[in-house]
Amino acid sequence: MSTVKESVWDYPRPPRLEVTNRHVEVIFNGVTIAESQHPIRILETSHPPVYYIPPADVKIADYLRLVARHTFCEFKGTASYYTIQVGDQIAEAAAWFYPNPVAAYAGLKDYVAFYPSRVEACFVDGERVAAQGGDFYGGWITSEIVGPFKGDPSRDTRGW
Repeated sequence: MSTVKESVWDYPRPPRLEVTNRHVEVIFNGVTIAESQHPIRILETSHPPVYYIPPADVKIADYLRLVARHTFCEFKGTASYYTIQVGDQIAEAAAWFYPNPVAAYAGLKDYVAFYPSRVEACFVDGERVAAQGGDFYGGWITSEIVGPFKGDPSRDTRGW
């Protein structure tokens, strides 16, 4: 684990796509539904990193179901969503991906991101992450990331 702290206020806007070899895992209802050492991090001012996992490292056919939800990001384009189901446990629209991202983010195509708040646990290099505050944001907070973070329910961050 790194002792160097990253401030989200040093991250760029527009966001930067960063290929990394960090080991990431996503657990839901006791099952590892995604695990990779080849994720992409998106770094954006005031946001903890969001990890996007290659589709080959996600058990999409086993546990994820495409749903009719879509959102638009001014930088990356239109996102599509998955609902997760493992056994009788369901998390609605708990993961998203960009099937046709804009050219600057083409490397994200079909990579899957998960809301840490909607799954049992997410890990980066063995460290359990904390979820970014708010319903909308999917940032992964580790001990090496410092804020304040957009979405923090203890302050008004809408204008950030």
